[in-house]
Amino acid sequence: MSELFGELSVIGMRGCEDFTKQVDRYLMEWRNSPHSFVVEADCPRFGSGEAKGCLHQSMRGHDVFIVTDVFNYGVTYKMYERIVPMSPDDHFQDLKRIIAAIGGKARRISVIMPMLYEGRQHKRTGRESLDCALALQELVNMGVDNLITFDAHDARVQNAIPLSGFENVRCTYQMIKYLVKNVPGVSFNSNDIAIVSPDEGGMGRCIYYSSVLKVDLGMFYKRRNFSVIIDGKNPIEAHEYLGKSVRGKDIIVVDDMISSGGSIIDVAKQLKDKGAKRIFVFSTFGLFCNGLDIMDKAYEDGLIDKIFTTNLIYRPAELLARP
Repeated sequence: MSELFGELSVIGMRGCEDFTKQVDRYLMEWRNSPHSFVVEADCPRFGSGEAKGCLHQSMRGHDVFIVTDVFNYGVTYKMYERIVPMSPDDHFQDLKRIIAAIGGKARRISVIMPMLYEGRQHKRTGRESLDCALALQELVNMGVDNLITFDAHDARVQNAIPLSGFENVRCTYQMIKYLVKNVPGVSFNSNDIAIVSPDEGGMGRCIYYSSVLKVDLGMFYKRRNFSVIIDGKNPIEAHEYLGKSVRGKDIIVVDDMISSGGSIIDVAKQLKDKGAKRIFVFSTFGLFCNGLDIMDKAYEDGLIDKIFTTNLIYRPAELLARP
């Protein structure tokens, strides 16, 4: 048995402390162990912003699970006497520092990264970098055996590391469960509800919802202006709906993330103009990069009835205070 398993250790990166403590408590209960499985690790910073990874015990022969939320902008550090929020790049570099501190001595390293780093930069449309594929290869080359993520923007990026573990967990059941718990009397009859994808890229997850619930499926086609780049992406010129009539039906709009929120609001407005009844949004990751005011207005105007998202990434207090 010693060849198959190593001693279990859990490392929580900055911003994941509370989640790691919860995992540790479950492990201690399940294993009836009085000892914590959490290993203390940190990445102290120099005044220039440079850092190093430090472990406070040996990981030789251990099965190590590292938990990291690379989108936690609530974590900060000091650089040249300025307080700087940690970017995804900063979190990813700290992850690599801790892996480097392990020094190849662990029996096995698994990284739990709920939202995949650079997951939206998964394919090349011109002379540009393939950041997600490079990041995965970098982790594997450093000794990571398995990567566990949730609702990857495009899970086919795992083709970059075909001989390593890549687990992509879907949140389908949880979304439906909490819709039922929070909207009493919601009907899943095909005459009463439909699934809509806000773009062609999200059709895969929407097809699954549609197939399981046995309801109609529609989608919006995004027409983009590929001659212009604004905030790192090609702006959307028009949304065009493809599918059966939504008149009188509740609509579930399914997407992996809400970034600025503009796309979801435009979809909701068009669906309301077409006679949709209530609009519920299932989004695994609520980023709200441009703030919450735009979503507040959409809620107050009745465009969106409820947004269902997860606790897989950092959620600021002002988001948790919203209805």
